[in-house]
Amino acid sequence: MSDNFLYYGDNLDVLQRHIKDESVDLIYLDPPFKSNATYNVLFEERNGSQAASQIKAFEDTWTWDSTAAEAYRQIVESGGRASQAMQSFRLLLGENDMMAYLSMMAPRLVELQRVLKPKGSIFLHCDPTASHYLKILLDVIFGNEHFRNEIVWCYTRPGTKHQKQFSRVHDTILWYSKSNEWTFNADNIRIPYSEKTLERGNYSVATSKVTKGIDQRILPEGGKVPEDWWQIPMIQGNAIERLGYPTQKPEALLERIIKASSNVGEVILDPFCGCGTTISVAQRLKRQWIGIDITFLAITLMKHRLQNAFGNAVTYKVIGEPVSFPDAEALAKQDPYQFQWWVLGLVGARPTDQKKGSDKGIDGRIYFHDGGGTEKTKQVILSVKAGHTDVAHMRDLRGVMEREKAEIGVLITMNEPTQPMRTEAAGAGFYHSSLWNKNHPKLQIITVDELLKGKGIDMPPIAQVNVTFKKAQKDIIDEGQQISLDVE
Repeated sequence: MSDNFLYYGDNLDVLQRHIKDESVDLIYLDPPFKSNATYNVLFEERNGSQAASQIKAFEDTWTWDSTAAEAYRQIVESGGRASQAMQSFRLLLGENDMMAYLSMMAPRLVELQRVLKPKGSIFLHCDPTASHYLKILLDVIFGNEHFRNEIVWCYTRPGTKHQKQFSRVHDTILWYSKSNEWTFNADNIRIPYSEKTLERGNYSVATSKVTKGIDQRILPEGGKVPEDWWQIPMIQGNAIERLGYPTQKPEALLERIIKASSNVGEVILDPFCGCGTTISVAQRLKRQWIGIDITFLAITLMKHRLQNAFGNAVTYKVIGEPVSFPDAEALAKQDPYQFQWWVLGLVGARPTDQKKGSDKGIDGRIYFHDGGGTEKTKQVILSVKAGHTDVAHMRDLRGVMEREKAEIGVLITMNEPTQPMRTEAAGAGFYHSSLWNKNHPKLQIITVDELLKGKGIDMPPIAQVNVTFKKAQKDIIDEGQQISLDVE
């Protein structure tokens, strides 16, 4: 059985039900927050309870509502220092979005402290708006004596024409250990010195010796251990690792954390996994990993990223996905968008747009090359229907195929297709693969029940180039190598 796991669901529930005490060596989390909100809007008071909501990717919807109030009640009634801290926060902040955020984070941090091994560490990534409150929570839950570093991740971005304050171009990463003993592999993260530093000979290092009256500074072998401010560039728009996920963090950032605070074979946990940077880097560095996210969109992104980067070399188990037709029906009724993302993940398709209501008749795409890499990229477009379907949907899909110049169109439906639907599909003809010398129906219908039984799309193999996502970097960096960062 695989030692790697992807969990779909609320991370608090997953932690409580599935993750054992002291079973994780390193935790990294980058919880969603109102990153684009102004300070005043963030602390705006809310009147009355709102409909309960879950955290969805790209929306950062922490709000003070009935769910937040219940989370606050539970952490307060649990007693202890965390309860006292939350009551103090309530007196200070009142009932607003920041209080909702802290009410959601407190029980999760308690669980994360529980699952961490005695020599383990937690790195909590946050922006300056909430970092000071989170540090108090971490002091209370992990102990202020176990605070190791406040790491400042510095980056650059273009300024605006009419600025009224300094540009905010850093994030905060709070590092705490579980105990007074922790893993820190300094030699794994040393940064090579620049040629200028080597030529200058003015080194600020602890070791020196006197030879013939001359004080000589001795450079540590392998380079310099980073300070608590890290100049690591954000992911550029054309970077090979960029997947289009708004909160995606650079692999170099996670690589430094994982190399510094864990060893080969140890377990890395990311409870807000997003597009899977943590687990991808953990896999490349030969660690075991656990990823948790509350959206099937994120789970689908992670599956593609792992497949593109590691192929069959990576094995893992997904827990929380529908495994039967009744499970799929329940998900479709509960949340149609989650259902859509789950279905697209079954066939290896990328959701067309992470924003709701802007698909223009296309729910997903699969790209392929069918000429040994010399011809233009070709595509399969997909439409997912959870409810009633009829021949009009097939005609619509056929029209979208023509508009998009797609080679194959696929309708995935919960219901059995009618005979007129099958007739319409048959009338679309075939796409002929010149590379494989095989015909594939241009218009196809697949039911969810068929997908669960193993049926796939009838299309040319994605043999050489899969551009369903921008491909993640291949597993080419071995343990001990550091992505190059020049140091003066």
